[in-house]
Amino acid sequence: MRPFGVPIRITHMAGAVASVWEGRVEIEAAVARLRSGDLNALSALIARYQNRLYRYLLRMVRQPSEAEDLFQQTWLRVAEKIRSFDASRNFDAWLFTLARNLAFDHLRRIRPSSLDAPLGDDDSGETIVSRMVSGEPAPLDRLLARELSSRLAAALDSLPLVYREVLSLRFEEEMKIEEIAAVLGTPLSTVKSRLRRSLEQVRQIMEAGDQGEEKA
Repeated sequence: MRPFGVPIRITHMAGAVASVWEGRVEIEAAVARLRSGDLNALSALIARYQNRLYRYLLRMVRQPSEAEDLFQQTWLRVAEKIRSFDASRNFDAWLFTLARNLAFDHLRRIRPSSLDAPLGDDDSGETIVSRMVSGEPAPLDRLLARELSSRLAAALDSLPLVYREVLSLRFEEEMKIEEIAAVLGTPLSTVKSRLRRSLEQVRQIMEAGDQGEEKA
């Protein structure tokens, strides 16, 4: 006997898929219009991406005023470079790559220590920018079902930029691993390793907080 809920769930799934597909078609249409010189299309793209892009930039630089400036700079850069955009590429990845490059340039200018300070206590000279970690990723599926709580958000803010960024793209912006690799300009193995290491650090921070509460 077939459960009564199955047709309803299938209908909802079909609706969700259709919504995603329609959204992608609208983005591609707006990009095509912008490439042809229709600046009204820029407003449509800004409206669609404003929350995601601002949130990502805020996670990068941590200062609302700086994130707002970078948000505006990103869209100016989009308008300047849209004619060179390869329509076969993913627009999300291209947009976030532009934003990331501007954010890194800004951080190097304003707070170079956030990018170029040595990692750890060794003498290897590795920095947040230069470090390329390796290893097999730990299972990530369990985190997909969890909402980012205030404590978890605080834990994210305490991470080094290289880890904070990859978690933001994966779990806040819901990008695929391949899209993150395109934004960061790194191999898939590096993205997976950074995810694994960042999740380990978050877990350690959360566990340390729990132990502190127990002692209190």
